[in-house]
Amino acid sequence: MRQFLSIFAFLLLFTNNVNAQTKQIKQIDSLIKFYNKTGAFNGNVLVSKNNNIIYNSSFGFTDATKTNKLTTDYRFHIGSITKEFSAVAIMQLKEQGKLNLDDKVSKFIPELPKWANEVSIKNLLQYTSGIPNVNWKNIKNDKDLFDGLMNVDTLDFKPGTSYNYNSNNNLFLRQFIVERLAKMPFKAYVEKFIFKPCKMNSSVMTPFENGEKIAKGFSINLIPDKADLPITGGTYITTADLLKWANCLHKNKVISKKSLYELSLHFDLPETQSALGEAEFINGNLIKHLHDGRAGNYEAILVSDINEKFTIILLSNNYSGKVFEISDVIAAILKGEHDSFPKK
Repeated sequence: MRQFLSIFAFLLLFTNNVNAQTKQIKQIDSLIKFYNKTGAFNGNVLVSKNNNIIYNSSFGFTDATKTNKLTTDYRFHIGSITKEFSAVAIMQLKEQGKLNLDDKVSKFIPELPKWANEVSIKNLLQYTSGIPNVNWKNIKNDKDLFDGLMNVDTLDFKPGTSYNYNSNNNLFLRQFIVERLAKMPFKAYVEKFIFKPCKMNSSVMTPFENGEKIAKGFSINLIPDKADLPITGGTYITTADLLKWANCLHKNKVISKKSLYELSLHFDLPETQSALGEAEFINGNLIKHLHDGRAGNYEAILVSDINEKFTIILLSNNYSGKVFEISDVIAAILKGEHDSFPKK
């Protein structure tokens, strides 16, 4: 009798959980359909709960012509989320004993101007280097990026005293350092030591040869984005591959738990981002990870709540500025804190 009651209780709990998840999936689907119908979201959505993908769908079109509909195997530019790859590469090299975060940039690229004697690897990771932003008017390729760094004569501020997330020279300099130490192109390094071990088989980094299944960015006025410059770093990825990246990172498959924590450290001012975007730890354990990205009319967001065991991914090729709003509602649905969505 006791065994029967235990089995019955288990089946009842299982049924309740299934019913609750079914309700959540319907709410998420209704939510995204609402935003798509109102023109506020064109893209792909993936939601994972308890290590299972519970929602994976596409809404809208592949480009400004609105001829072909998106499918879940389309890849989107993830903007600043790409910065995580160079940060992780730096930490991999640190774990191999090839650098320390306090090392100055001049140790690895001695031909740079004298400011490189002041800027540390840590400054590059935390966007506190003081290096001016890229002068995009003069950039056509990777060589131009490096030449631009060679032509920087003064820093915007003393390293470590202020913060400038928008200076992409921090990112490109990280990539150049990885190339010097690994003795291979940064793109090849990422493919070998990040994409491959994480089984991110659909991910591509610019410049790429195969342009199939690439969602093209376009504005609300149906104006296509300009073509990418042939420079290294921009990454196009599916929602499924971005989930693989999050899982790989959070489960310490590419860098150690200690390295992950070090990447979460940021300049000591409110609303500053780390190399991981926004990451929260308790007693050295990651509990939340949020990173968003924007490139032209692409926008992306990755939201992971480790305690609640869910990950939300939104990738769009038609900027509306709504991905934070949408992901917040999905998170509330998954936590049982939200039972409806906007009506207007």
